[in-house]
Amino acid sequence: MKNQIQLIGNLGMTPEITNFESGEKKVRFTLAINETYTSKEGEKKKRTLWHNMYAWGPTALYIAKAGKKGTRLAVTGKMVTQRYRSKSGNLKSITAIEVSRAIVL
Repeated sequence: MKNQIQLIGNLGMTPEITNFESGEKKVRFTLAINETYTSKEGEKKKRTLWHNMYAWGPTALYIAKAGKKGTRLAVTGKMVTQRYRSKSGNLKSITAIEVSRAIVL
């Protein structure tokens, strides 16, 4: 339970599936979480939080088949930070959520 995330939101894009030579499948997508909060002035406001997501194997297939932009989805996963070098040689990092379970709502 140290690194577990549970979210409910809407797919921000149609999931993109990648098929590897090994037979492994990976799907990438974004999840939009809408929330309402009260400002310091007492005004009700809305904001959308965007999360980069990916999944492997059977979970990837399920999301790719069931999901399209706007589909409501509940996911469980973990936060992962990946580091890489850009084409210009700069060290960059990206944080995403690796989904282990998903349910279309």
